[in-house]
Amino acid sequence: MAIPIIYNVRSARQRWTSAIVAVLGIAGTVGVFVAMLSLARGFRATLVASGTEDNALLLRAGATMEMESGITLENVTIAQDKPGVVRVSGQPLVTSEVVVVAPFPLRSTGTDSNVQIRGVSPNVLAIRRTVHIIKGRMFRPGLSELVVGRNATASYAGLTLDNKVHFGGGEWTVVGIFDAGGSAFDSEVWCEARMLDDVYKRPTNVFQSATVHLTSPAAFQEFKDAVTRDPRLNLDVAREVDYYAKQSQTMTRLITVLGGLVAGIMAIGAVFGALNTMYSAVAERGREVAVMRAVGFGAAAVVFSFLIESLIISLVGGAVGCVAVLPLNGLTTGAMNWQTFSHMAFAFKITPGLLVGGMIFGLIMGVAGGMLPAIHAARRPVAAALRAL
Repeated sequence: MAIPIIYNVRSARQRWTSAIVAVLGIAGTVGVFVAMLSLARGFRATLVASGTEDNALLLRAGATMEMESGITLENVTIAQDKPGVVRVSGQPLVTSEVVVVAPFPLRSTGTDSNVQIRGVSPNVLAIRRTVHIIKGRMFRPGLSELVVGRNATASYAGLTLDNKVHFGGGEWTVVGIFDAGGSAFDSEVWCEARMLDDVYKRPTNVFQSATVHLTSPAAFQEFKDAVTRDPRLNLDVAREVDYYAKQSQTMTRLITVLGGLVAGIMAIGAVFGALNTMYSAVAERGREVAVMRAVGFGAAAVVFSFLIESLIISLVGGAVGCVAVLPLNGLTTGAMNWQTFSHMAFAFKITPGLLVGGMIFGLIMGVAGGMLPAIHAARRPVAAALRAL
């Protein structure tokens, strides 16, 4: 025999003050849980969006990131002649790139933060086709000119159109703003690789990476095999999208672990709040439970009834937490990318899957907070409770 759920709803309404405390505790925990996971999801999505399936990235063999790599122009020249590389008017679509970091003041705090400066080939827009100039123009080869990602121009003082900035001992003019479709490139500053080498007194014709545009994603394996089998080359080849996905792992794992720890600590408090609410319900409804047992409701029905009440409270708390965190979706924030030692802007990414996970997390807290009081209620002696009527 089952106890009507409406009975549990009315019971929770009668103890609305303690129920609200439990709801707020669960809501806060679920909100933090979803927010931290959406932060990690947004960071990963921003980096993964930087790569495309039909681009291949060349690094020095053994290098795990651009900052520790170094390849020569001779290597690039040999690699670009391998099968699978797109050619336009007989010229291969390859951008040889140099990466450095330079400090610029954040608009929000005025303190310096590292910006990634990427020296690229003039044909880079034909290779990274998700990048588009939205204001001004592309830099001209041979001139100290910059194009700036839309997040970089919004985040840093001085990186505005037509402004002159100083870094690396040189003076540069911002001639364009580009949109990279929400990828990590939106937080970067681009210029010609040769000019960046000149200003930083770096060896000419030495780059940190090269990105090759392929005829199709299916051409990757043929290109990779041709490069790795060539004894003249000492290069690692990766799909651009896979490289950036791997770069996101460290920071994503860190955010997830920290978020899990914070949410776990808060969950303990929320469970105690639910325990308090449900034990209060058991104490106040002792006679009611005795009467229900006397008229035929079994111990399992009583346990189930109290669990349903706890789950109703946790369901409301989970829903409140999810709704409260929704305004964060798409909100841009920033963090240090430890792979490049530069600041990167990215947005919270709240997905339906995260919201469902938050609701499940809330229900788990409800079960944890309601199980012991429910068992306690079912085990109370019926005869003693009835004599107290």
